[in-house]
Amino acid sequence: MTISTDPVLRDDLGGPPAPPAGAPADRRYGLLALTLAVVVGLLIGYVGGWLTPQLGAPGDNSPEAGFARDMSVHHAQAVEMGMIAFQSAATPGVRIMGGDIATGQQAQIGIMQTWLKEWRLEPTGSEPAMAWMPEGVAALRDGLMPGMATPEQMAQLRAARGTQVDVLFCELMITHHLGGIHMVDGILDQTHDRRVVEIAEAMKATQQTDINNLTDLLAKAKAG
Repeated sequence: MTISTDPVLRDDLGGPPAPPAGAPADRRYGLLALTLAVVVGLLIGYVGGWLTPQLGAPGDNSPEAGFARDMSVHHAQAVEMGMIAFQSAATPGVRIMGGDIATGQQAQIGIMQTWLKEWRLEPTGSEPAMAWMPEGVAALRDGLMPGMATPEQMAQLRAARGTQVDVLFCELMITHHLGGIHMVDGILDQTHDRRVVEIAEAMKATQQTDINNLTDLLAKAKAG
């Protein structure tokens, strides 16, 4: 499995489309601002990972290394989904939520990738996805980690327009966050690494709050 930690996912990897010709100037500038925020978030994540002292380095097949690798992949999809929502959603609330998720999860990717560098480990390991978690491999669906959207669902989100973007984004991101929380619970059951615990707990709290907000936004979009 290849991990992309680029702050903005390329079009050939299924990244968000460029602003359409004739798009309002404020939307184009808004996308530029979000892109810069995602880059800054990634850099902040790297700095945060470097500045926090590390007492012991987990091994290549440790739960901590597996979590950092797999959650980076999981987060990368959320960043893409958030960028799409920020650019294309019909309502300000969904656009704001998309931007917040993209910047927040990109920063966490930076933190986790910094851990792997400090531990002198590669971004990818020899173990299958989710092998670090008891019965984790059994939780894969068509090779995807819990909550991740399928390629078909991602294509549908990229092609959606208007209120359809709001509905699809909220539905997919709620499922995505639920899968992420499942993975977070898995690492919290296994690790005693203070940095990993702190970030995992922060992820869980943020994603639980996001789910509540996304549920409200979804109900409004469907009522619409």
